[in-house]
Amino acid sequence: MALARKLAQADKNVMVYILAEGKRSEDFVTNLERLRAANISYQFIKADSPLPEIAKNGIIIDALFGTGLNRPVTDFAAAFIQHINQSGIPIISIDVPSGLFADKSSVGNIVVTATHTLSFQSKKLAFLFSENARFTGNITILDIGLEAAFYNQTLSLFSIVTIESIERIYKPRNNFSHKYNYGHALLYAGSKHMMGAALLCAKAALRSGAGLVTVHVEEGTETVIHSSVPEIITSEENNIEKATQKKNAIAIGPGLEVSDTNSNLLKQLIVHYHEAIVIDATALSLLAVFPEYLSHRKKNPAILTPHTGEFEKLFGKTANDFEQMELAMHKAFTLNCYIVLKGHYTLIATPDGKAFFNSTGNPGMATAGSGDTLTGILAGLLAQGYTQEEACLLGVYLHGLAGDIAAEKKSEEAMIAGDIIECLGQGFKKIRQ
Repeated sequence: MALARKLAQADKNVMVYILAEGKRSEDFVTNLERLRAANISYQFIKADSPLPEIAKNGIIIDALFGTGLNRPVTDFAAAFIQHINQSGIPIISIDVPSGLFADKSSVGNIVVTATHTLSFQSKKLAFLFSENARFTGNITILDIGLEAAFYNQTLSLFSIVTIESIERIYKPRNNFSHKYNYGHALLYAGSKHMMGAALLCAKAALRSGAGLVTVHVEEGTETVIHSSVPEIITSEENNIEKATQKKNAIAIGPGLEVSDTNSNLLKQLIVHYHEAIVIDATALSLLAVFPEYLSHRKKNPAILTPHTGEFEKLFGKTANDFEQMELAMHKAFTLNCYIVLKGHYTLIATPDGKAFFNSTGNPGMATAGSGDTLTGILAGLLAQGYTQEEACLLGVYLHGLAGDIAAEKKSEEAMIAGDIIECLGQGFKKIRQ
């Protein structure tokens, strides 16, 4: 009603429809009186009212229900929302599209399908899940001047990773340093038919700042590495104790073959290697047989980086995105590991029960090798001494930021995983600045 009054003052033709059901707040009564005083047309509609005709050259502003909704919309209100959705004209929802729950799944609900959502102060949890994208349309968060100190002091399990939080994590280099100050990462990646994954992972580890990077290779594949990236070391050492000696972080999985040898290797690394470890790709498929091994790691919890399909293979299917988030948080807690569940707002679930959502990245990163690149970044940061949580937050943010820079240069359609690696330097510069 307040918007209608403002639009009328701007010489727009406005008609207000008000659902006749429900309790009325003091604000409602006050604004209805102002609407009457301004001679703006309005109509109460109820179950026996005909549904209003909607002009095809108009715009619908939806303010039927807000964030306090706690049950699905039914009966006449549901029919009214479906009538709005079938209008074929732009819909602007205020705060949340009516019918959408702010903090639980709305799968199966009748919800306004908005073109734009204008929400207030901070993202709602529901905005971070793909199942709601068709309802929210383009989201704009409006600052309405709420008290920042209250926001900052309010405890929550959920946080969004922003440039401000990343600035607090990032560690600039010391002028008096050498390569051994920045750690040695060992990668179990690649096989005869998938050496590209090993290359992408290794290049990303180097570009993210690791002092040294070694790739464990099969016999006959080392020339692929040396001819492409001469800075990378290769090793065929199969004695795990020797191979892992003086290595600060290990990543395992990209481009590996599914085999009993690699399954045994993964088990031994989880149980006997006590430094940082990242588990991705093929290694996640192998881990699905023995996920309980993760809980053996009392120090340096493992980092898992599954996409949705890999997550389901590891921990089972869920009914909706909210259930998947809750399962990821539960498994991170019970197995004492970090779970980086890749998506538009990548979820980072921690062993202490927290969940972080990343704020960088774009659809152009849905390309072969993008996950291998993230694994390399995480290994490179861990090798330098970042904690698991710091590496997850900085690594995922940097990966998405480099992807955004690459999309700007190449377009979302044309960018490839190698472009993300090439833009890591500009990503670091943005963080440093």
